[in-house]
Amino acid sequence: MNRSIQITAAASETRLQILRMLKHPKKQFGTQVSADPVEFGVCMTLIAEALGLSQPTVSRHLDILKRARFITVKKHQKWSYCRRDEAAIEDYLSWLQDDMGHRK
Repeated sequence: MNRSIQITAAASETRLQILRMLKHPKKQFGTQVSADPVEFGVCMTLIAEALGLSQPTVSRHLDILKRARFITVKKHQKWSYCRRDEAAIEDYLSWLQDDMGHRK
């Protein structure tokens, strides 16, 4: 894993906000009817609407999160659905603690 991509992904407040929203998808996106937001993921369009940003802008942020492996993206018909990858996020946080010397 290229940690610099993960550091870049975590260095943006918008990307951190996306990750926070995706942590509780049912609470944040419970009105999504096309698929269960917990089981299938959250539609990129709804993420853009929640942030008040254009879809191309959100798409770029999501691409960085995907390259960092913080999210997975599943395509269904013409839509893309995003879910957090909890294992990858935990791995990054563990690495960061170890690398910074704060782990006991």
